[in-house]
Amino acid sequence: MTTPLRVGVVGVGHLGQHHARLLSGMPEATLVAVVDTDAARAQEVGGRYGVAGTAHWRDLVGRVDAVSIAVPTVAHCEVALRCIEAGMAVLVEKPMAASVQEADAIIEAAARRGVTLGVGHTERFNPAAAAALPFVSRPRFVEVHRLGTFPERSLDIDVVFDLMIHDLDVLLATVGSEVESVEAVGVNVLTPRVDIANARLRFASGCVANVTASRISRDRVRKARFFQHDAYISIDYAAQELEVYRLAPHPSTGARGGLSTAEDQNGGRPTIQGGRIDVESDEPLRRELDDFICAVRDRRPPVVTGRDGRAALALANRIAELISKQGPVASV
Repeated sequence: MTTPLRVGVVGVGHLGQHHARLLSGMPEATLVAVVDTDAARAQEVGGRYGVAGTAHWRDLVGRVDAVSIAVPTVAHCEVALRCIEAGMAVLVEKPMAASVQEADAIIEAAARRGVTLGVGHTERFNPAAAAALPFVSRPRFVEVHRLGTFPERSLDIDVVFDLMIHDLDVLLATVGSEVESVEAVGVNVLTPRVDIANARLRFASGCVANVTASRISRDRVRKARFFQHDAYISIDYAAQELEVYRLAPHPSTGARGGLSTAEDQNGGRPTIQGGRIDVESDEPLRRELDDFICAVRDRRPPVVTGRDGRAALALANRIAELISKQGPVASV
């Protein structure tokens, strides 16, 4: 049997505690310790899972093979670089870093040290999104809504980096084309940061995506709809549901030389067939962590690489800069 990977978690706040919970129950991993600048918090979470809790990442050196980093975004680069330099494989939460330059530094350090680097874009591991990927082919229009109620966390960053970046990563992975132009609008309502934003992206392939993210909505909505020449794909991330509708082939002409019965009933038009696709529910974060562990063990790239994380961050920056620099409505 393969020896379980020794892992640690740096940052055990709202999200990091779930990293610790899931890693502690994985047969492929052994959770060794958790780290948090709040020593009492580290000890409390560590005690919950029967591992050490410490206030500094240095205490992991020589004790773990890999680390999951879920500290505030401003500290991602510093912590990731130190862990990479110490020879640890690193999974860093989204957004990957506070700037593209910091993301580049992390990528370069991981390549130089020869360690695995993954980025925590969890929606890529949502069972509904994963099941939808085989159906998405050259989409022409994508409509995305990611709406949530006002949170008590992640208020140090714009909603573009907190919520919208999930969908930017999925779009870059599914459309598979460069973004040629961006239009953006954003409003700060309850915080000094942008609380609701909309971006319209035009890709080199001709696809147009309309993406809305809000953390001041009454209802929680996590949906993406892909429209392409022969299909409509609807993903409900929250419910983990997938619907796919396709154009059925044109009915063949009957032997009598006239329209077939199906054509008669539908006026000669193609029919639309499809419906809900069975999706096996699972916790996306668990799948993400499992992929990272397997990537480290098998010496392969994770599903979401450092380059993927950088690309999503660069696009989020492009949107945020438009909103910030050119007033309430901006385009380029």
